[in-house]
Amino acid sequence: MFGIEDFYHFIQAFFVVFPIVTILHLIGHLTFAYFFGCKKMKVVIGVGKKLFSVRNIEVRLYYFWHGSCSLGPLKYTNKYSQCLILIGGSLFNLLGILIVNILIHESIINPSMLTYQFIYFSIYYVFFALLPMDFPDGTASDGKMIYSTLKGKECKQTSQDCQSFTN
Repeated sequence: MFGIEDFYHFIQAFFVVFPIVTILHLIGHLTFAYFFGCKKMKVVIGVGKKLFSVRNIEVRLYYFWHGSCSLGPLKYTNKYSQCLILIGGSLFNLLGILIVNILIHESIINPSMLTYQFIYFSIYYVFFALLPMDFPDGTASDGKMIYSTLKGKECKQTSQDCQSFTN
């Protein structure tokens, strides 16, 4: 049965934990882009009307829903650097899962609904990012972009959360 306490966990999951998992994913893309010489990056947290922006970070009304990053040209660009940038988001999500599990195992933090939600949403994010598919809005998953890049196919789509390498 869904009670008051469950409603609190729902709010926590969708308005706190899921955005944190999304931001961690985007930081993964940005970190790898930085390693390959990208100097121009923009991050959008959420969808809908723009609430505010600070430098190259834009926060939108529905901040909890989605996130994306746009990347400028890379200093070192080839299919492997592009694939590493695309998989970087999922690698950071997996790293987050590993760190949380280590912290629990070492009794630094206690297992809780918060840690469960973080791990659950991180797995969810990795699964749908790496599943090679098209999303309803016509964008491709990171997995489909990686597959197309490795096969040498020109993909007319962009990744849903990591936009073009040429802006």
